[in-house]
Amino acid sequence: MEILLKKDVANLGYAGEIVKVKAGYAMNYLVPQGMATVATESVKKQHAETLRQRAHKEAKLVADAEALAATVAAQEIEVKAKVSENGKLYGSVTTMDLEAALAAKGLNIDKKDITILANEVKELGAYEASVKIYKAIKATFKFNVVAE
Repeated sequence: MEILLKKDVANLGYAGEIVKVKAGYAMNYLVPQGMATVATESVKKQHAETLRQRAHKEAKLVADAEALAATVAAQEIEVKAKVSENGKLYGSVTTMDLEAALAAKGLNIDKKDITILANEVKELGAYEASVKIYKAIKATFKFNVVAE
């Protein structure tokens, strides 16, 4: 069954895409939750017209996202944390800490879009994190954890 997504759905697609799913998943979950509508012929035609009109806006969004990705990748963030005598952190560095550090540099990125590439950040040192900017556009930046 083909459906038109109204919202981004993890592991399925982005808002505005027409995707194929099983009928039960569509009718019992996606449609009642307001995440999708059934893709009839009239919905497909209307969607095609909307895509045609949106193409210019999409190109600008992609260009802006690529510029932001380049800006984020050029950043080297310093995160201050409280440290014990042997160099271990009290707690750990989280995506919320990285969000605050990026905001201090003037970059407004939501913590849900940040992924720390190390398993845990519980010691001083240099680490990397990835940021999902827009759809498939991602940027990786380095951050250093230093003692407060």
